[in-house]
Amino acid sequence: NFAVVEKVSALNLPTDFGIFKMYAYQAEDALEPHLALIMGNLKSDEPVLTRIHSECFTGDVLGSLRCDCGIQLQTALQKISEKGEGIFIYLRQEGRGIGLKNKLKAYELQEKGLDTVEANIELGFDAELRNFAVAASILKDLNVFKVRLMTNNPLKIADLKKSGIETVIREPHEIAPNNINYSYLQTKKNKMGHLLKEKIGGKNV
Repeated sequence: NFAVVEKVSALNLPTDFGIFKMYAYQAEDALEPHLALIMGNLKSDEPVLTRIHSECFTGDVLGSLRCDCGIQLQTALQKISEKGEGIFIYLRQEGRGIGLKNKLKAYELQEKGLDTVEANIELGFDAELRNFAVAASILKDLNVFKVRLMTNNPLKIADLKKSGIETVIREPHEIAPNNINYSYLQTKKNKMGHLLKEKIGGKNV
């Protein structure tokens, strides 16, 4: 797998989690640039703490409780800040690749009883349309070929491997469910193979 990306800007980004170097990468098939936030001095011969996060406007920006995306984003930045180095890649793949408009249509179907996979299929999409080859190309541009990947999704690990990026260690990135997103997380585990323990309040359910 190979994706062409072009670095279009580089700047310092002060955040609540510290100062990151932010690069914007334009891919041929994306309207908006993908982003990479880097902290510390990365070493190409050691696995770098990395989070690959797909855009979720409702979760990342509005704090939606339907998913775990917003808290996953904040937790990843916090972990990188605590370590003092790492990479956070923000991919413009809203709604597992179907876009915001269609994701909201899928939410409407979920309110009628469909789960997240069934809703995407009802709209004529595959359950998963994301491709992480772009993230691999960004990592290669940063001269990073080994990662300590914060993820629960085996697809990311497999896609990176196909593109020449080795996940030396998988860091579980599970957020405790709430009463609203529990069934959504169950679907990710049971239908999409995500590595989740499904805990509420610190207890298995």
